[in-house]
Amino acid sequence: MVKKIVLTLTLMASFVSADVYQENCVECHKTLRVSIDKYFYKYLLMYSGERDIKYAMINYLQYPAYETSVMSDEFISKYGIKQKSRLSKQEIEEAVDTYWEKYKVFGKLK
Repeated sequence: MVKKIVLTLTLMASFVSADVYQENCVECHKTLRVSIDKYFYKYLLMYSGERDIKYAMINYLQYPAYETSVMSDEFISKYGIKQKSRLSKQEIEEAVDTYWEKYKVFGKLK
């Protein structure tokens, strides 16, 4: 019985975080010419590890700055620096976790 409750709560939490990602990140990035997965690969090239990538993304979403952007100067001059996220820290962390799970390459390459 306890296992069923834990499983149900875990599934509910994953749906909530997927909604935060879908409703906030994906919807906003639809307006940009660069697809959302390209940002992931830029972070992957610059930071390489899960912990560092997530930390950099969360930090940038909370405190966006030219110095911490992974985008090219050309991209920044065209689109500018992102506005500070209106999501709570927990929502940002959930969205970044969902984003990581969706695009991570570790364990998928053969």
